[in-house]
Amino acid sequence: MTTSDGTEVAYASVGAGRPIVYVSGWIGHLQLSWQMPDERAFYASLAEGGRLVRYDRAGCGLSPSTDRSPSLAYELEQLAAVAEVVGPEPFDVIGTSMGALVAVAWAATHPATVRRLVLYGGWATGTNISPASARDHVLALVESHWGLGADVLTDIFAPDATSAMRKDFGRYQRASSTAATARALLALSYELDVSGFLADVDAPTLVLHRAQDRAAPVSEATTLAEGIPDARLVVLPGRSHLPYVGDAQSVVAPIRRFLGLRSLRRAPGTLTPRQTQVAALVSEGRTNREIAARLGIDERSAEGHVERIRVRLGFTSRAQIAGWFVAQRDASGTRK
Repeated sequence: MTTSDGTEVAYASVGAGRPIVYVSGWIGHLQLSWQMPDERAFYASLAEGGRLVRYDRAGCGLSPSTDRSPSLAYELEQLAAVAEVVGPEPFDVIGTSMGALVAVAWAATHPATVRRLVLYGGWATGTNISPASARDHVLALVESHWGLGADVLTDIFAPDATSAMRKDFGRYQRASSTAATARALLALSYELDVSGFLADVDAPTLVLHRAQDRAAPVSEATTLAEGIPDARLVVLPGRSHLPYVGDAQSVVAPIRRFLGLRSLRRAPGTLTPRQTQVAALVSEGRTNREIAARLGIDERSAEGHVERIRVRLGFTSRAQIAGWFVAQRDASGTRK
């Protein structure tokens, strides 16, 4: 899809039903994010019973770079292109991190398009989320040493992530944009101020925030909720800014209730007890024949379990299953 000035914007959707437009924070990559088990499970959880539409902002992921500088106006143009694809009926909007500010501005200026609005990890005024000296330091680090900058931001955004997840997310950030684009978009997140839009938001609004969020203070969530008429504020335990790190289902559950979607029996990306047993044996390097012998099933059944695990987690190899299982085991503090 393209904006009014011809900017190409890549988008992807999953699920079927009422559209839910997801406005992500800062940078991202549609394809790579879907390959990360925790992030994929989060999106799949939101999409169950609806159609979740995500997009890469200009210069990020699958969307080509552009000569235009980031701005709120440009963000709204890109979201307008997504709205054209979604269709004429009002849709739900979920804005996370910097995307929450874009979502607020959109809801205030395009009220007829928004059915319900969800804001997670957002803020009203960018200069309030950290001291100027800290902002300048991070911006300079991203610009001069994108690798180290990505690692520092990973520590801020996802302190509860496993070591393996942190490494993956650091690589994911670096693959999502150039250092220049990352720096420009991060600077925009610090510059944006949507406090003047809050009173004009008519859509029913849910504001979610983790109490110890290290990237955005919970006081900014209070500002959003108090400024938007009749908005509901839910403060969740936790400190990770990324919604899919830590207790992701505590984020998903209130969003689904607010949007009128049924509760999930089991979160996408989680395994059945039998699949967990199989994944454990895969992590030990067992073949399908050995797994079958250990569990008292035939080899074809063992092969089917491995394939279903691979598909459920979005993996392409047994090595990825093994790595995922070990990371989950270590994160929970359990040992075989």
